[in-house]
Amino acid sequence: MAYDWKELDMQLNNKVALVTGADSGIGWASARLLAKQGAKVALLDLAETELQKAVARLKDDSQQALAIVGDVSSDADMAQAVQRVINQWGQLDIVFANAGINGVWAPLEELTAEEWDKTLNVNLKGTFLTVKHALPYLKKQGGSIIITSSVNGTRMFSNTGATAYACSKAAQVAFAKMIALELAKHKIRVNVICPGAITTQIEENTEQRDLEQVAEPVEFPEGQIPLTDGKPGSADQVAQLVLFLASAASNHITGTEVWIDGGQSLLQG
Repeated sequence: MAYDWKELDMQLNNKVALVTGADSGIGWASARLLAKQGAKVALLDLAETELQKAVARLKDDSQQALAIVGDVSSDADMAQAVQRVINQWGQLDIVFANAGINGVWAPLEELTAEEWDKTLNVNLKGTFLTVKHALPYLKKQGGSIIITSSVNGTRMFSNTGATAYACSKAAQVAFAKMIALELAKHKIRVNVICPGAITTQIEENTEQRDLEQVAEPVEFPEGQIPLTDGKPGSADQVAQLVLFLASAASNHITGTEVWIDGGQSLLQG
């Protein structure tokens, strides 16, 4: 079915979306844009105060929003989160599995098992649980699943020490491709966004240890992001991609990763 590009305004009317990692950065920008396009949006995050502020901003603009405090790596939390969405609105059409952490970046022999597990639990297990609990409701009418991966682990491998993070991001792409085929018969599309350097708050929660001793010396040309002469992208730019993948404009796209990095990974890969 061809998409009618005249229907760009309010293209998500009567749709319900769940966005994880939604109180700031890419998650918040995407939740706001989905809501502006008519979707009812459930925002999930761990930081209750910031989450409530985000939802209040949406409600101030007369948009329907729901705050859910939860940990994506907790099976019980995600089961309860999806049930709250269903109790509130009776359906679920769009799932944006965005929550993630950079975790600890360190030489492999210094990275502890606990640090490895935390990164994989949030980034990979969290994606699995988010999708798993949403599936019974997505299957009722079809829908869109969007997963936030990264240039790291997919097209860029030069950030020495980011091993746990890169492995979790590569695995998210494999996960998406596997389930895209499995879920196609239910009219559920599954796609992955791979942001490069984007101005968000995730760097504030990154611990880097002793990387100087293992990093390969590389001198990049001025401006590591060719499209913008080095300027990072914005969360709002990523949100536009999320909107496209959530909407009927992408109704024949599934099992695909899309890099949104201004050419950064082509230069730094």
